[in-house]
Amino acid sequence: MERVTIADVENSVQPAAVMRQLTDALGATDVAVNYYELEPGDSFAFAYHNHEIQEELFYVQSGTATFDTEDGPVTVDAGEIVRFGPGEFQRGWNRGSERVRALTLGAPLEYGEQRKLRHCAECDAETESELEEAGDGAAVAARCQECGAETGRWYEGSMPGEVP
Repeated sequence: MERVTIADVENSVQPAAVMRQLTDALGATDVAVNYYELEPGDSFAFAYHNHEIQEELFYVQSGTATFDTEDGPVTVDAGEIVRFGPGEFQRGWNRGSERVRALTLGAPLEYGEQRKLRHCAECDAETESELEEAGDGAAVAARCQECGAETGRWYEGSMPGEVP
């Protein structure tokens, strides 16, 4: 048995105010476990994306999360849980006025190939993007794979990063 206090796990550089990766802290080997807190305007992910083999569950503990999906926006309120199957594109946001708190589970732990789509102003289109470490690990940048333009940057402590 492993037990962890969420607040004791280090915060990660993410597009969310708080993102604590609990998988290693819990010694989990077959499931990814993450805790999020999103301020208004924050996102769970760096890009609209899918996982080749992993299914992902989002349990919203408080607030309301809105997920962009191929079928349009899906709203998930406190006390609700949503599942995205392998291959389904999604990106969750806090488009409300109160903080969103959520726990996510992904299984299997490995997600295979992942496509990440972000809007590139230079290409004026949704393009494949790659993430790279920036600023000595204190930041993450997204870069368009078509033209090389930076499409977002996030800093330790979660500064807004949708527009560089």
